[in-house]
Amino acid sequence: MEEDLEKVPRLGLRHLQAALLFIGLAANTILQLNVGVTVVAMTNATSINEDTPHYNWTESEKSYILSSFYWGSTLAQFPAGYLCKRFGSKAVLLWGTLGSALLSAATPHSIYAAGWQAFCLIRLLQGLCQVTWPCIHQHLANWAPEAERTRLGAFAYTGFDCGNVLAMYAAGTIASSPLGWPGISYASSGLALCWCLLWLLLGANRASETRFIGQAEKEYIMGDLQMQMSSKKRERRRAIPWRGIFTSAPFYALLCARCADTWGLATMQAELPAYLSGVLRLEMQSNAVFSALPFLLMWAMCYVYLIVADTLLQYKCLSLTALRKTYNSIALWAPASIMLALGFVGVDQKSLALLLVTLSVGVSSAATIGSELNTIDLSPNHAGILAGILSTFTNLVALCTPLVVGVLVTDATQRSEWQLVFSLAAGVLFAGNVIYLIWGTAVTQPWNEPREQQQLQLPDEELKPFKNARLEIPGAGGGADGGGGVGLGLHCKDP
Repeated sequence: MEEDLEKVPRLGLRHLQAALLFIGLAANTILQLNVGVTVVAMTNATSINEDTPHYNWTESEKSYILSSFYWGSTLAQFPAGYLCKRFGSKAVLLWGTLGSALLSAATPHSIYAAGWQAFCLIRLLQGLCQVTWPCIHQHLANWAPEAERTRLGAFAYTGFDCGNVLAMYAAGTIASSPLGWPGISYASSGLALCWCLLWLLLGANRASETRFIGQAEKEYIMGDLQMQMSSKKRERRRAIPWRGIFTSAPFYALLCARCADTWGLATMQAELPAYLSGVLRLEMQSNAVFSALPFLLMWAMCYVYLIVADTLLQYKCLSLTALRKTYNSIALWAPASIMLALGFVGVDQKSLALLLVTLSVGVSSAATIGSELNTIDLSPNHAGILAGILSTFTNLVALCTPLVVGVLVTDATQRSEWQLVFSLAAGVLFAGNVIYLIWGTAVTQPWNEPREQQQLQLPDEELKPFKNARLEIPGAGGGADGGGGVGLGLHCKDP
């Protein structure tokens, strides 16, 4: 067995799949989040091109635009999880990204024709195409052996952080160029279309479906994930354990943690450009730099967290459950504390405000290891379904966030109104992690396996007497009794 593992390449096709997921997630994140910069650019006439139109939209209309994406995305997540199991993550992610890219390319002319209502419709349709998270969870469940799950998963998820940086910085730079805000839509669309081509050529649903993989790596992945027991045909017929899922306390704990993290992050992603422009009075070019800086730190910190997590698990300093809870506490409680302080910082303390904003977003990347990978822990066989359910609720949260901010903030220049926004986010983050600490776990749940396999499994209490058992075959080795017949004896150290 050890000789077979030595033949497994250190960099193989499983790493290529993770890299493709990284780029795909970055491209989809840009399509999702560049709207925060776009709306500011469209209403402030930031382009040096005088022919680029701008609009006098109200704060309420802006909040509708920012939230409309999540109306569609909320509806798409649950079906996406089912479609991943039915048709495979490759096809679902390909068509979703392609549709979103084409809609992005059509955005400027749609706005010219019908104003902010058309922008809302485009964003809603893009949300319906946003099937990234269920696909990524299912793809990783099919490709990542347990020993490499944290490493490959965390690397793939950092595409989200990369997309955040590009959505903030690159979008702001383009908006200030002769291309103006329409260039943001065209550039985002072009990047996504290039990724679609790569995914079509190199992506594969599982190791058994590609001819580019070596035999040693294929056996390593399939053996670890027991893929031979769940062929594509059986995968389609496997019953989804709805009752087990919706009566699972660890699943609800994970749901609360993910919703809390989404509330805090969505507050920063969608509203940060408005806060920097309104309260700190930064120009668009500076706004782009400082909007991207928190997410750049978030991206870098994710790799630091990954190295530390790998070390802790390798030397068995923490169990996987303890690791998940520790990281999730960092990801939720640290930003909660920082946000409370941020609400009391004024325009005359601009440097301190930027530092707090950067730290608040940067440390939250611990959630990648803390809770995002927990979906695969609870149920590798149904990771796509779980991700679809979770994404449905987290998108509802992301939908509500800009609407709530739109109610609380009527004048973006008033620091007192932003205090309410940050205090509310801090409260949600604190409560979400308390629930996860109490009921969260990284132990695979019994409903992960088909019912007939569950019936064959004994509880740990019943297995305990047999853990140190040894099998004896009297007479089989030419013993003293001469052994005409063979008898089996099972002897246990513990009575």
